[in-house]
Amino acid sequence: MKKTSFLAFLLAAGVATSAVAQQAPEKTKVKVKRKNKTEAPAATAETAPAQAAPAATADFARTYAESITQADLRQHLTVLASDAYEGRETGEKGQKMAAEYIANRFKELGLQGPVQGSDNPYLQHFTMVRSTWADGATLKVGGQTYKWLTDFYAAGSTGFAQETTIQPVFAGYGIEQDGYSDYAALGDVKGKDLLVLIGEPQNSKGTALLGKDGQGSKWGQDYRAKLQMATQKGARSVFFVDFNPNSNFEKMAARMTPYISRPSIAFKDAAPGQTRATAFFVSPAVGYKMLGATAPAVTKYTTSVNTAGKPVAGPFKPAKISVKAAKKTEDFTTENVLGYLEGTDKKDEIMVLSAHFDHIGIINGEVHNGADDDGSGTVTVLEMAEAFTKAKAEGRGPRRSVLFLTVTGEEKGLLGSEYYTDHPIFPLEKTMVDLNTDMVGRTDKDHEGKGDYVYVIGSDKLSSQLHQVLLDQNQKYSQMDLDFRFNDPEDPNRFYYRSDHYNFAKHRIPVAFFFNGVHDDYHGPGDEVDKIEFPQMEKRARLVFYTAWDLANRDQRIIVDSNKK
Repeated sequence: MKKTSFLAFLLAAGVATSAVAQQAPEKTKVKVKRKNKTEAPAATAETAPAQAAPAATADFARTYAESITQADLRQHLTVLASDAYEGRETGEKGQKMAAEYIANRFKELGLQGPVQGSDNPYLQHFTMVRSTWADGATLKVGGQTYKWLTDFYAAGSTGFAQETTIQPVFAGYGIEQDGYSDYAALGDVKGKDLLVLIGEPQNSKGTALLGKDGQGSKWGQDYRAKLQMATQKGARSVFFVDFNPNSNFEKMAARMTPYISRPSIAFKDAAPGQTRATAFFVSPAVGYKMLGATAPAVTKYTTSVNTAGKPVAGPFKPAKISVKAAKKTEDFTTENVLGYLEGTDKKDEIMVLSAHFDHIGIINGEVHNGADDDGSGTVTVLEMAEAFTKAKAEGRGPRRSVLFLTVTGEEKGLLGSEYYTDHPIFPLEKTMVDLNTDMVGRTDKDHEGKGDYVYVIGSDKLSSQLHQVLLDQNQKYSQMDLDFRFNDPEDPNRFYYRSDHYNFAKHRIPVAFFFNGVHDDYHGPGDEVDKIEFPQMEKRARLVFYTAWDLANRDQRIIVDSNKK
């Protein structure tokens, strides 16, 4: 899953988770194939001499869900999350190995490879640009030269190839939402370079002014929200500065050095305006120089904003600066992996079951295997593919077609799913739903010592029917605690926007994202197979399957009855 916080994002990215069962024909006796001898036999209906009793309906959803087992999940995950796969970083050797493993598994199961014109019909290739910061970056303010990775650093896919003189525009906290806009008084900032404060305004109680229930808002917890807004406004770059006295920029810069040096990636064919503005991060000393201000003056300004509860015009006159931060680039290819199962009478309608199979690779010599993120989701998709193909082989295939979609580049910004939805193999208007599984193998701190649970995000955003299907399936089969807290529009974690389902939601395709929450090993080298809780994972995987079974076999396609994206 893509990272969220300013520090965490940089660490991860080198700089972002009832149904209508098919009916068996009426017979005097219904037999259901059992997985093992200890499983209870299916109910039967005998024909009485005088009067025929109705035949019992076999529960095929349960029959095929039970083919999803801990043993199979472990078997696949032990391979994909092994050191041999080198953390599956997008475009690297391990990611290619994972793509081949998944494609071969889809082929073994008898799924179709739907990608025409590819050297492998299970692989959807596309070209990316890998970029790294070149040596010799400099920042000059007032005749003084500052050092790269000591006084400033940057994140993004672009920079300044030649030394460039710029005139920064002070944009306060860089926030714009209903009732609060730092941009309102700035006019057009297209092509300009902004100077923005890290953090957010506070109210008289010392809590975030724009947060909910005393919690920080997205503006204070995730610099990318500010960068995205600046990009939407057409800014060329944003210089972020943190004047919090408790921050230690020098220590942060030293810690970030190996991560900032890692490559970032972007689409080769990205249209102008699709690339985000470059984000620079400068030390407080550099920030004061750029603003032409002192610490007391900055404190006076932030206090005035807090007191007013709204943006206040800054008294600062930023100095002109010269910056050079070039990037070295190279093209490479990566790929999504697709397996297709054709439906029966409603085969033109497509259900997508997705997960991302990439992770963050090797950092400081340590392999980050990503067993939970998102090896767990990937092998869940493999197991659901086996369950659906088994059903079809036994004459009970889904009415709708199913696309099993494992994508690359999620950790770099949801890139693989963005590529698929921009270049769909099947028309998006025929795509009825995406069920996305991203981290389902662990337990977060909020649920330690409690019963079975899973976070479900987005199921209520576009289709009330999808949400109800999920509730019904859980009540009928799983009886798990469904935690919907991250559906809150004010969720500062912004999980709804941070996994691959979102690229379907942008196109008004209903989505549900299954997630176990973050834990201490999230995006760390300790996210290993031996820490996966396979009984919990099996139950979550089966819940996704039960939901998918209903959606694939119901009479009517679920409706879209919300404008939420």
